Amino acid sequence: MPRPAVFLDRDGVLNYNPEFYVKSWDEFRFLPGVLEALSALAACPWPIVVITNQSVVGRGIISAQALDEIHARMQQAIAAAGGRLDGVYVCTHHPAQACTCRKPAPGLLLQAAAELNLDLSASVFIGDSPGDVQAALAAGVLPVLVRQNQEKPLALEAPGMASGTAGSPGPLVGSDLPAVVDSLQRVCALAKPPADVIYYWPDWQHF
Repeated sequence: MPRPAVFLDRDGVLNYNPEFYVKSWDEFRFLPGVLEALSALAACPWPIVVITNQSVVGRGIISAQALDEIHARMQQAIAAAGGRLDGVYVCTHHPAQACTCRKPAPGLLLQAAAELNLDLSASVFIGDSPGDVQAALAAGVLPVLVRQNQEKPLALEAPGMASGTAGSPGPLVGSDLPAVVDSLQRVCALAKPPADVIYYWPDWQHF
């Protein structure tokens, strides 16, 4: 039976998002509270899956091997803190390649769902950009937008992003990953899927 999952963007959700990309492990810095939040989330039965665009490879700035090393070290650090990642799905293409896996396209979410037997309709995708929201909505996943790195309101320009598409809700808004995980833990304690967070916390902000 397909399982619900928690999908996570990487830069801006797990780690600081520098202006000129994360090019090595030395430049990778977890955001405050993220390791503790992932440890708490690991107690829930849901797969935890990273979905990330990394055109730093397609642009020729670092190699695919260097990116793999960053992700291996990231997973080691998360595991050492008591957390887990059940998958890391990456688009390394240059934006000009117009692939089907680079967000806002839903390709990576669909791939993860097929390979890990996931129920997208019961899942959430925690991201920090309009592209994350678009990808989630296109895949039928509930988007949650974290605002910790946003100094001004984010414009969700794409059609349907403010209210969702095909009857789907628009994005929920949380301050950061630890705050979102706190709400997801409450849903987990009720043995509900992560997407049910929308029903239990009506005071969450919506776009």
